[in-house]
Amino acid sequence: MRSEREMFDLILRVAREDERIRAAYLNGSRANPSAPRDCFQDYDVVYVVQNIAPYRETPKWIDVFGPRLMLQEPERMDAEAGDLAALNGLNSCYGYLMLFADGNRIDLHLMTPKAALAEYGQDSQTVPLLDKDGLLPALPPPSDRSYWVRKPEQALFAQCCNNFWWCMQNVAKGICRGELPYAKAMLEQVERPELDCMVNWWIGLQHGFAVSPGKLGKYFSLYLPAGLWAQYEQTYQGAGCAEQWKAVFAACNLFGCLGREVGAALGYPYPQQDEDAMTAYLRRLHNGDTAV
Repeated sequence: MRSEREMFDLILRVAREDERIRAAYLNGSRANPSAPRDCFQDYDVVYVVQNIAPYRETPKWIDVFGPRLMLQEPERMDAEAGDLAALNGLNSCYGYLMLFADGNRIDLHLMTPKAALAEYGQDSQTVPLLDKDGLLPALPPPSDRSYWVRKPEQALFAQCCNNFWWCMQNVAKGICRGELPYAKAMLEQVERPELDCMVNWWIGLQHGFAVSPGKLGKYFSLYLPAGLWAQYEQTYQGAGCAEQWKAVFAACNLFGCLGREVGAALGYPYPQQDEDAMTAYLRRLHNGDTAV
């Protein structure tokens, strides 16, 4: 695998040698000094060009970055699928997402100066790489500030709690009926986001809401104490009925524990009555009593 230094040298060499590329900058985790470093981090790069069409119409130019395993062009696919916004935006922003044979990945976007300046610096994880014309304004040092957990308003906290406890009955219903896709979808697509919100808020509290637990909670294991992380792990279980019930009760226990603590710290009432009623209902179903 090419090293980080080799990849940045290549990205910058291409930008320097192509007169049409007037500036380049980096976003994403490699622009975040707090992010754990590893070989799986993408290179999220923007090249600023006046005219995108020549790059889009002769895509073999990206071969300069090395042999690829796979390529995705999101804007092209969206436009071909009839997305009018994507079609209209082809001349202002176009992306090549490239996974290379050596395992490196570059998510490269071409943007016009107008499009680039509209978004430049909006993400606190932004690092200028090249600026031939003094186009890019000065930025503060990069950080993950844009992704810090935000303190919830009371209404949002209440909504999260209500939705978690209300929708847990749907997970249970799917388990009781033997409807594996439904039960799993309800747990992962409906309940998991609410649980993860509460985990995020709890972590935020511990750090004065000046911390990012990462996209989709990828850094939860770094910020949760060992005991809480072990509980979170138990919310992922297998396909069998018994395993699914374990995941349900693990999620309920963890949500309740964190929810009470977050609510108390923020001065928000926690719906203990909802937790008690739904937990009792789930236990009856788990015990095979459907006459409830």
